[in-house]
Amino acid sequence: MGAMRTAGCMVRTAAVAAVGLTLLAGCGTSGGSANDEGKGRGGRTAEAAGHTRTVPGVGAKLRARIPGNSRQVVAVHGKGVDSPDATLELYTKTAEGWERTATWPAHNGRKGWTTDHHEDDLRSPVGVFGLSDAGGVLPDPGAKLPYTHSSAFTPPPYWEKKTRHDFDHVIAIDYNRVKGTTPLDPTRPQGREKGGGIWLHLDHGSGTSGCVSISKAGMVALLRTLDPRSHPVIVMGDTAHLTA
Repeated sequence: MGAMRTAGCMVRTAAVAAVGLTLLAGCGTSGGSANDEGKGRGGRTAEAAGHTRTVPGVGAKLRARIPGNSRQVVAVHGKGVDSPDATLELYTKTAEGWERTATWPAHNGRKGWTTDHHEDDLRSPVGVFGLSDAGGVLPDPGAKLPYTHSSAFTPPPYWEKKTRHDFDHVIAIDYNRVKGTTPLDPTRPQGREKGGGIWLHLDHGSGTSGCVSISKAGMVALLRTLDPRSHPVIVMGDTAHLTA
């Protein structure tokens, strides 16, 4: 698959249209356009919250799965096991410890969370996953992750109008996918029954089919911040599972 260097990051320009709708169907009507121009809760960058030894709200079970070389953690705190409402926080590891650098309101699967995700269960998978690849309908906004710019991300025309901008920008969550490929790659190493196409993407104000969604401003901020050299991961789940 050909690639070219644009804005300091790798932009894939391969023919991805053939697999676009297949993968989008796996993500479902899961997000939408949000227009706040800030970079944190209520549209503003979060104030420095000091440094902590560990990522707050993440218990020993999931904390043990965060790679030792990871210096960027996206933490998604679900409101409840059956709730679509969540908060997303970005943490950066410094010499002093973990620092929360931003936070945004978020949504997850319409039916909540699960530790045994299956295709079409409308729940987001609980766990720790890598963040390796990005893309979207819109051009690369300055992403540090490899970015695939393609119209194949466009949601199907029969989806609700409010979902038209869901995939303007996406970051693939490395659940049941092949790292280092476009988010549109339909390969499912664990089998199709285990679902896939789990992304971070734009929010439309309600729950998703399994993805995690935040505002457009939040997505752009993440794309410009998450750096492969910092081995970013996402830790996601409802409060009970996160703190276990």
